[in-house]
Amino acid sequence: MSTAPTLNGQVIGQAHYATRALLERAVAPLGLTFGQVLALNALADGPVERAHLTHRITSTLKVDAPTVHEVIAELLDANLAHDDTDATRIRLTDAGHATQARVADVVSGITARLYADIPADEASAAARALTVITQRADAELAAGQK
Repeated sequence: MSTAPTLNGQVIGQAHYATRALLERAVAPLGLTFGQVLALNALADGPVERAHLTHRITSTLKVDAPTVHEVIAELLDANLAHDDTDATRIRLTDAGHATQARVADVVSGITARLYADIPADEASAAARALTVITQRADAELAAGQK
């Protein structure tokens, strides 16, 4: 009889990296990196202040601002995004919207396959637990920066 795995960083990390690897493999033909996918998704609903986009990606990926500025520059260079006239906000181009829609389809397919037979109550409990863990880790990271 096997025992259920213990919820810990290793189990969470393995799930994250396995899922991320599937996504990265699926978006590689589009010429996208994981960071670019996150930025495209953040821009999907309309223009975003450059500073807000930078904060959102740095806090999600736990990377520094220059790394995010590079991701933004790559999207601008690829004509997937452009600056508004005052250069404080960034928005997707038509090509960026089309690419983000393709990414959303890929994510939807991966999600459907991976989560298909997990009961809703178990998925909700896992989501709640992972949200609390993320909030606590983010609080500790923020406290260490002061």
